[in-house]
Amino acid sequence: MTIWRDPKSGIFQVRFTAGGKRQQRSLHTEIRGQAEALALEAIKDAKIRAAGREPVVSMLKLRDLWLTANGKTASMGHWRNVSTWNPYNLEKISIDRCSTELVEIARNQHSDGRRPATVNAWVRILNLLGNYAVRRGMIQALPWRIKMQKVQKAPRKTVPPSKVKAWIEAAEGTAFKSNRWQVGTALRLMIGLGLREQEALGARWEWLDWERSTYTVGKAKGFEARIIPVPAWLMAWLEPKRAELGFILGQKHPAGFTRKAIYGANQECGTPGISIESQVVV
Repeated sequence: MTIWRDPKSGIFQVRFTAGGKRQQRSLHTEIRGQAEALALEAIKDAKIRAAGREPVVSMLKLRDLWLTANGKTASMGHWRNVSTWNPYNLEKISIDRCSTELVEIARNQHSDGRRPATVNAWVRILNLLGNYAVRRGMIQALPWRIKMQKVQKAPRKTVPPSKVKAWIEAAEGTAFKSNRWQVGTALRLMIGLGLREQEALGARWEWLDWERSTYTVGKAKGFEARIIPVPAWLMAWLEPKRAELGFILGQKHPAGFTRKAIYGANQECGTPGISIESQVVV
């Protein structure tokens, strides 16, 4: 390895051999001590690349790499959760140096005032990024081992059958007038077919079999094509707007489209706890 200062720019340069090839790089600094440290890092990265592996990066850089690689394949909610994930003290640490002790410190920072389920979600994203680094050849295995916290499962909140009609009407009344039919239809799809909110918002006419009164979930969270019988009352509700192709709601609405209407219906009908996550089943 040879380091020298460019006489014109004053910037240090380095020349070295890695993988049988001579390489030369600018170190982008005029400070010799800093240049020597950067030169060692450059040589290390070059040797890793020559061996057919990728250089180890910081946790923050790893998150950015995952977002870039999965921007067109991950669901909007999943991508948003990863993009807003906070690495805390792990931010600038190389992933191969993220020991269990350091990860526990970061997890404890995140757990302050939060529920165990939320803390477990943080750990899952950490493991997701770590396993992505393993697949990319940056590290051989995860350098940390973290246990999930125990979570007490609460019973799912449901709308009592006797309140369904009044509940839907209250939800429609809460929605903006221009979105009233779309909100009401989305909620009826969630109740009548047991769909998740995203499945209801993405429901399509071509997936509805009018002769057999069935609906096939063409795009589901678990990628399962479920065939669901459609109740007569829901078929009658959809009949006036019947079409051959396209979104049942006219367009694909963003996640949380029904959240405000559900909250308003809960307030008016005395059904606390019903949310888009509970799937509004009866």
